[in-house]
Amino acid sequence: MAKKTGNETEALAMVAVKGMQEKKAHEIVLLDLRKLKGAFADMMVVCHGNSDRQVEAIADGVEEEIRLATGEKPLHREGGEHAEWILLDYVNLVVHVFQEEKRRFYGIEDLWGDAEARKFDDPV
Repeated sequence: MAKKTGNETEALAMVAVKGMQEKKAHEIVLLDLRKLKGAFADMMVVCHGNSDRQVEAIADGVEEEIRLATGEKPLHREGGEHAEWILLDYVNLVVHVFQEEKRRFYGIEDLWGDAEARKFDDPV
């Protein structure tokens, strides 16, 4: 998986957001980490679902949308055992899908509070 330009990473992030939206993910946030020193990726997308089944469905939806749009699969996927927190690593883009309780506990957005954040409306 080759390093992407900023625009390519942003486009990939928007595909991930689409996959989340289609599975009714909540509080989707896109964090732009490109200007932060020590960031391990260029962008991060975070959301949560209401149950382990929804978390799994959201992560699968993101993978499917990205695969259909780009042919890419994640370099790494973690957390499917209990589906409390699933991480999809696309090198320049990291996707986090949580159950709400775990999202609040880990506070990923707070850890990267200096990042430029773009929030998306919840499903109606």
